[in-house]
Amino acid sequence: MNSASPNDPDGSASAMSGRETITRKQAVQGYTGYSCIGLYNPKGPENVGAIMRAAGCYGVNTVFYTGTRYERASSFRTDTKQVHLQLPLIGVDDLQQVIPFGCVPVAIEVHPDAQPLTEYRHPERAFYIFGPEDGGLKKNVTSWCKDIVYIPTHGCMNLAATVSVVLYDRMLKAGR
Repeated sequence: MNSASPNDPDGSASAMSGRETITRKQAVQGYTGYSCIGLYNPKGPENVGAIMRAAGCYGVNTVFYTGTRYERASSFRTDTKQVHLQLPLIGVDDLQQVIPFGCVPVAIEVHPDAQPLTEYRHPERAFYIFGPEDGGLKKNVTSWCKDIVYIPTHGCMNLAATVSVVLYDRMLKAGR
């Protein structure tokens, strides 16, 4: 399909160059959105390293974290695939202030208002928020999340395993 432009009303320049001009609708056809991760005060580098690896495997765009505990131990990271070289890992003061435009904040937390992951329909653009290994998300975090989701298990899961399960569920339900 050749498309005319103001400088080339009949589209002949596009035809001669062999390039096609497409509409925005055509460009985003088949687009499946994106996801980002927010880690609220993660404790250890082992989990953050494993989260970075999972984020790379499942196509996450950015990982944000708050707190200083991870920074003190980051030199011991377990990101064996060096995903941090391709995927931003960014320390921030407040996860609410970095919600990517158009993303739905989703708290992953055992909470009275949470819905089970097995029944959850992931938003096209999601910002998944996870609490620390040794605690949960505070009310001041869950209060600004549009959705709260929990993983039905018989016990408490490791942070990196929780992130992996949520990202796998997102991919599975998207049909990728």
